[in-house]
Amino acid sequence: MSPALAAKDDQRSTTIAQGLAAITDPDLAKADYVEHCAGCHGVQGISAPAKLPELRGRVGYMMCTPATRAYLLRLPNIAKSRLSDNQQLADMLNFMVFGIGGQSVLPGTKPFTAKEVGFERHHALTSASLVAERKRHVETSIRECGAPASFRDFYKPR
Repeated sequence: MSPALAAKDDQRSTTIAQGLAAITDPDLAKADYVEHCAGCHGVQGISAPAKLPELRGRVGYMMCTPATRAYLLRLPNIAKSRLSDNQQLADMLNFMVFGIGGQSVLPGTKPFTAKEVGFERHHALTSASLVAERKRHVETSIRECGAPASFRDFYKPR
């Protein structure tokens, strides 16, 4: 591995560690993910082959621009989550992004904050086509953030 790639991997590892360290209660964050997300996205972030985005090694790409970050928070199941405490929801999302998204997290990615969650959840996507919105933000992630072209697929072919 070249020194430049090794340095980038070190930066990514540091970013992931910082994101996970920002979680107030890691056990609760994981339990919240299992209760609120795993039924569709899978406990390990690997969903069934369906029109449902796989998260493992992929969701971190959505953190690279303000618009793609906001998209994650505005998804109806996030914005309208039964988790009313914004910090608790931020912690669950940070577990999902930094724990499950892993190597898709770009170096320097900042964890979600309670303030950010509180603001964006008031702008939930309600009338937009979620498939069209996802497609738009995926294209941004590919174009601006280095996400692979396979990110267009909802899941990794097996």
